[in-house]
Amino acid sequence: MTRPGRPAGPTDDTTTVVLTAALELLLTEGAVALTPQRLHAVTGVSRSTVYRHWPTPRDFLEALIAVAPLPPRTSSGDLARDLHTEVDLLCNRLRDKPVGGFLQALVAAASADPSTADLRRRYVGDLLAPFHDTLRTAGVKASAREDAVAAIVSPLLVDALLLDRPTARARAHRTVDETVARVVRA
Repeated sequence: MTRPGRPAGPTDDTTTVVLTAALELLLTEGAVALTPQRLHAVTGVSRSTVYRHWPTPRDFLEALIAVAPLPPRTSSGDLARDLHTEVDLLCNRLRDKPVGGFLQALVAAASADPSTADLRRRYVGDLLAPFHDTLRTAGVKASAREDAVAAIVSPLLVDALLLDRPTARARAHRTVDETVARVVRA
């Protein structure tokens, strides 16, 4: 028996339309553009639907993170090769929209609205997870994993987010080689 009333959530098509428009607005105008009124105007989706499911910019950001694709991973069993692959993938993702632009918008949003800082941390955590997984699979201890990931990834994030320049892929590859040598000796 079906119950009359409002559906539990928007249809998949509605969600796709709204979140696609939200991502475009985020990348071109920043998180301040993520308002229900603006998304209604851009998409034509009823105002009540947008308000009900995404009442705040934070709700849009959270929904976008939830649907962000994670590239498939395969391990070669060679720690250095796998970390080099992850560096290349991250450099490509930081260079291209929407990942690089989305991360920049999240940083800006978190500075304007501290309640979104956890979303920024979650998204960055998702970007770092493949490095942690690769090192964990290789048997690297947790404390050494944290240091290794920070050494490899931090300069790439500084390049992309603070210096607004292409990521230094060659430097990151050298850091991978140094890190693997240090981890293997330990």
